[in-house]
Amino acid sequence: MNQSMASTSSTVSPNPRRWKILGLVGVAQLMLILDVTVVAIALPHLGADLGLEREALTWVVSGYTLAFGGLLLLGGRAADLFGARRLVLAALLLFAGASLLAGLATSGPLLLGGRVVQGLAAAMLSPAALSLIVTLFDGEERNKALGIWSSLGGTGAALGVLLGGLLTAGPGWPWVFFINVPVGVVVFVALRTQLPPQPRTATRERLDVVGAVLVTAATGTLTYALIRAGDKGWLTMATAGLVAAAALLYAAFVVRQRRAASPLMDVRLLVRRPVATGTLLILVATALMIMVFFLGTFSLQDHRGHGALATGLLFLPVALATMAGATAAGRVIGSTGPRTLGVSGLLLAAAGMLIPALWDSTPALVTGIAVAAAGTGVLFVVASATALGQIEPHEAGLASGIVSTFHEFGASLGAAVVSSMAAASIAGTDEAGFSRGFATGAVVAAVAAVLALILTPGRAPRELAQQPDPA
Repeated sequence: MNQSMASTSSTVSPNPRRWKILGLVGVAQLMLILDVTVVAIALPHLGADLGLEREALTWVVSGYTLAFGGLLLLGGRAADLFGARRLVLAALLLFAGASLLAGLATSGPLLLGGRVVQGLAAAMLSPAALSLIVTLFDGEERNKALGIWSSLGGTGAALGVLLGGLLTAGPGWPWVFFINVPVGVVVFVALRTQLPPQPRTATRERLDVVGAVLVTAATGTLTYALIRAGDKGWLTMATAGLVAAAALLYAAFVVRQRRAASPLMDVRLLVRRPVATGTLLILVATALMIMVFFLGTFSLQDHRGHGALATGLLFLPVALATMAGATAAGRVIGSTGPRTLGVSGLLLAAAGMLIPALWDSTPALVTGIAVAAAGTGVLFVVASATALGQIEPHEAGLASGIVSTFHEFGASLGAAVVSSMAAASIAGTDEAGFSRGFATGAVVAAVAAVLALILTPGRAPRELAQQPDPA
């Protein structure tokens, strides 16, 4: 097998533009990641300007991540069927247009519509861009390229909070969306000239649109149930009915995937212990990260009176702590194993969330969410390594899509849960809601730590020793 690969490498010369292309698609991916945290800083301001209530503000975050996560598997299949080059270029234009629409929005529905279309474009762009990297690079160079790609998560969070504060305090909140337009157009023009032509894939397989609709509808229904519960109550018939409807839609999705000729995903992968554990951890890690940004933004600006720029600067240690946690985890996971590291990361996140739940001050808040962010940074590395470390090569693309999907779903559910727990505080009628929100995050992290101790494999996969440092 190695001789065959060597032979192939010797007969097919690498694309001389591959590193330039990596830089361009990296900027595009950074734009997608940044669009979660950059908007979080602007939420109080756009809510005040457009007259949006708490539920609508939650959907500004969840609408994007829900469409992103719900259609991610569909986007990956589309890249396989229609060609990654075509999908990347089309998605860049769509994302730029949706960002323009969101920035020009004068009402909640128009803004939410722009955010959903942004999520659709992101679901097309992200897997297609990753497919280009896998195609253009080989061997050790591919490991380096994927390491750069993986590091964009923490970088996007760091830039998002700072850029969100600068733009909101400067030209205004619409510019957190407008900034995507020139960036998207420039990257589109550059990639159109740099990417090699790509022939259409000869296949008769079709996109499983029905499956994508079912899984997105299921998560949307569950998200709505959690958001609504903050105002209408958790133990009501309506909440129970919505949760039951979401469960039925998820069951319908599983049935569809078992019967579809070209399913979005092989659901049998989810019952494998490493993949199931990894997806659970990525779901919790993203939910905790969104809780930190959502609660911290409203608490610092509405409750403590800090401006958008000051809030962005106060969040910078939080983003840097996320990157530091991920970097440290990448260096030691091969020796410690995923179980020890995963439990430690979750306990660290729980301890961090507990600090602002118990002490009401800006230093306590910033310190606590920075500690929690370091724990989630560790968790991101453990989740990916656990889910992807022991799969077969031909399953790598599918497993990566599953992990990415649960990453976005975690963001949607995290925003929904925490906005419900802190509903009164976000509305400005009760200051105790922020403490309840942080306490909820601490409980979620603690319960997840127990589950991680039980479910996570104790040994590190062999592949971990070969993975690039996430820094």
